[in-house]
Amino acid sequence: MFLNTAVWIRAVMAIAVGFAISFAATPIAKMFAQKIGAIDVPREARRVHDHPIPRMGGLAIFLGFFLSVVLFADITRQIRGILLGSVVIVACGAIDDVTPLKAWIKLIIQIFAAVIAVLHGVVIMVLRSPATFGDDQALILGVLSIPVTVLWIVGITNSVNLIDGLDGLAVGVSIISSITMFVVALLVSEGNVALILAALMGACLGFMPYNLNPAKIFMGDTGALLLGYVLATVSVVGMFKFYAVVTFVVPIMALALPLFDTLFAILRRLLKGQNPMTPDRGHLHHRLIDMGLSQNQAVAILYAISAVLGLSAVVLATSGAVRTWLLATALFLAVVVGVFIRKTLKGHEYHPQQTNSEEAGKDAAP
Repeated sequence: MFLNTAVWIRAVMAIAVGFAISFAATPIAKMFAQKIGAIDVPREARRVHDHPIPRMGGLAIFLGFFLSVVLFADITRQIRGILLGSVVIVACGAIDDVTPLKAWIKLIIQIFAAVIAVLHGVVIMVLRSPATFGDDQALILGVLSIPVTVLWIVGITNSVNLIDGLDGLAVGVSIISSITMFVVALLVSEGNVALILAALMGACLGFMPYNLNPAKIFMGDTGALLLGYVLATVSVVGMFKFYAVVTFVVPIMALALPLFDTLFAILRRLLKGQNPMTPDRGHLHHRLIDMGLSQNQAVAILYAISAVLGLSAVVLATSGAVRTWLLATALFLAVVVGVFIRKTLKGHEYHPQQTNSEEAGKDAAP
């Protein structure tokens, strides 16, 4: 499947069409956002931009992705569920970009979108890892399959949304994750899943020129929630299966950066006695900025980390001589990235900035 010419031709076409539609639609999305007042005004300390910027650029990503999938992928029952759920997610994000919704309302909508996918067969049935369960064993989830799937989809959806704090960060990390899962999908003969990831890749690439620093438009919750939802649901269809070469660690590695940043954020807030849904300036990208790095430097570091993790995921999905070569490449890349990060951070110290909520708390204290 990896060298299947027909699949590669369709994948290239899916990328090209997704790119062209997204690239052409982004200026229109920008004008639409300005007209309806979907503008990100930096009123909070956790914001890193200093002037109002239109959001809702995710509409362009959605249009490019959706049309590319319809044109080039086989619309199976599972894919239909992903597309229907993505419509719900985009609607939720678009409303939130204009009139901020309460966190619990967004959560309910996200669960609803996840259930739509589940009802169409997007379900994690087994967790397999030879290192954990043995070569011929797996953890059968049974009645836990649906709640675990919903938790995975909602968790990844929010994870990508939470790293959308610097110009080009969320879209770039999503492209890297898409490439990772695209390669793995081909390795395990999931050509249709690869085509969906190609469509997403193309749509993100089309939006990226407008979102790199200095950003002309933000994707907003419209785009960030969409990217998280699609990556989460597609990973269930293509990665969480009873393949001898693929373990449940592979999708986790492919999405490790947003996933672990979110987990640490929740833990950090709980330890402070805060609501885990309360926004703060403690995310990894905020910490890099507070060390004195520019947005471009911080984004480059996070891209590099995501790339190493992605390559590691591919290594786990291979075997034999290919795994040996990829492992050597991953180790070399890890060393290069480590040297790059060390040089970039040299002379920089972490100086945390207070969020508005923290400042308000101090003002209210006796």
